[in-house]
Amino acid sequence: MSMGDPRHFRQPESPVDLNAATHPVWQELQAAARRLATEELTDFLASLEKIRVLAFARLVAPAPVERPPDELLCVAEAARRLGVSRHFLYHHHRRLPFSRKIGRTLRFSAKGIEKYIQCGGVPGTKRPRSTAEWAP
Repeated sequence: MSMGDPRHFRQPESPVDLNAATHPVWQELQAAARRLATEELTDFLASLEKIRVLAFARLVAPAPVERPPDELLCVAEAARRLGVSRHFLYHHHRRLPFSRKIGRTLRFSAKGIEKYIQCGGVPGTKRPRSTAEWAP
């Protein structure tokens, strides 16, 4: 029996317990591996490798992080968190990237305030050109 003889290799144990839904696919792949011509096996193995890489990528990908919804704060709460007066916020809200005007009501993004404080934002500084990074 030569090394290339298929009888030389043991049938590997299935690494997972295949349920009824995936079992026919597994059998079809095994049958294809047995019946394909030798010159077709390279393409067959390449296809299997693509499937393996896809499955592995799903295993190592980080789980999606669900961000809690943003909260819009009233002027009094925003002033307390920022350590400024309510008058200051009313006067300078157009310069603050986390301010939101809803009708005649002024609100402030809680996440935006957090990020602003973490980045060392100083009240009264000019609003950046792009406010997308401050959006809730």
